[in-house]
Amino acid sequence: VQLQASGGGLVQTGGSLRLSCAASGSISSRGPLLAWYRQAPGKQREVVATIAPGGIGNYADSVKGRFTVSSENAKDTMYLQMNSLKPEDTAVYFCRADIARTTYWGQGTQVTVSS
Repeated sequence: VQLQASGGGLVQTGGSLRLSCAASGSISSRGPLLAWYRQAPGKQREVVATIAPGGIGNYADSVKGRFTVSSENAKDTMYLQMNSLKPEDTAVYFCRADIARTTYWGQGTQVTVSS
């Protein structure tokens, strides 16, 4: 399984971005637990949002009400819609899939929010 994250970029405070994470191979039928993480310079990687089979999302307190995680099983793709972006959202965003006790990571996509 390989994960390809995309959609990052430079945006002004208050703007929006939509990240995508496409998986090679068919993983949706394997009941993956999908997640978005981020890592800011000098900080530890932290979970942003998770989505379990069935589509229920959970969010870090810092992004609740602004970010929405979703998945499209037919395309084996996960999304992160990010609205009302703040400078503190600046980080490299990674997607992650946990399948049958194996963890897979995407390569990361940079999100920069200017003030």
